[in-house]
Amino acid sequence: MDTKFEALPPLKRFRLMQQQREEQEGGQQHHQQKIQESDESTAKNLCLPAKKRKYCFYPPPLPSSDSPATRTVGAGGGIGSFTTYSLPAKKRVWAIQPDLSFLDLNVEWKPPSFIETKDECIQEQEEIQQEEEEDDGILCAVCQSTDGDSKDPIVFCDGCDLMVHATCYGNPLVKEIPDGDWFCAQCLAANDENRAFSCCLCPVGGGAMKPTKDGLWAHVVCAVLVPEVFFEDPEGREGIDCSKVPKTRREKRCYICKSKRGCSVECSEPKCCLSFHVTCGLSEDLCIEYREGKKGGAVVAGFCKDHTEIWKKQQQTGKYKIVARDDCKK
Repeated sequence: MDTKFEALPPLKRFRLMQQQREEQEGGQQHHQQKIQESDESTAKNLCLPAKKRKYCFYPPPLPSSDSPATRTVGAGGGIGSFTTYSLPAKKRVWAIQPDLSFLDLNVEWKPPSFIETKDECIQEQEEIQQEEEEDDGILCAVCQSTDGDSKDPIVFCDGCDLMVHATCYGNPLVKEIPDGDWFCAQCLAANDENRAFSCCLCPVGGGAMKPTKDGLWAHVVCAVLVPEVFFEDPEGREGIDCSKVPKTRREKRCYICKSKRGCSVECSEPKCCLSFHVTCGLSEDLCIEYREGKKGGAVVAGFCKDHTEIWKKQQQTGKYKIVARDDCKK
């Protein structure tokens, strides 16, 4: 009994004690009713789409294993726990809780290797295209091109399998394509002399060669791209004349093969002192271009590796271009 009710008369004491007991019971019922209403509002909130749910700082607890939101399903006696999460109604599914125990959070994350940059993708496409061209196997020994048509076909030598365009090689292909076997100048001379041929303008062997006026041999492409070398018959590309090649050109060392044999072409960049053989430059994909003018003038431009990349960018922007000497005077 509460001490504050002891001094009161019995009847009044009984009434106050009964009133206190009723207030305590009413408070407990009111508290339980609030808890029940909170649970009902939480369940109702979970059933709503994500955009219509009321924000709550403390998220509702996940359903326990005894609640109807958790089910145990097993195939062949197996047991798996399926739980629904607070997802939108359209995205809510029964999903197996993942086992993340195998993850090591102390390991440094590395990006996957299949992520490539734009430059790597372009380089890969160029390599694939180059491999396809090489797999084809048909390549002109003079212009290094695989294009050929009925007017300018690629002709094969029946003696050494040399492949050249008719216009690149000159006579006799430029006049008429033979119906039967065709043998290049080297194969015809080898039957008479039985010796190996080497180019007097570069140290590289093989390829499309023709005899010079002084009894030597030279690549057709070297004769075209070395500025001081000329043809007596430009259309037929016969009679290679190397007499006007200066001595200083023959004394320069090729920065690619490190050899002084033959004659080297200087880089067309005025402040660059590098020189290279024509065939060495073509093998390294350097820019070496020949332009003929309408009145017979011509110019040869060649660049080293560094200036080749700069020149290609300038050509793409249209800032500079190679023209013949007689055309640039207009």
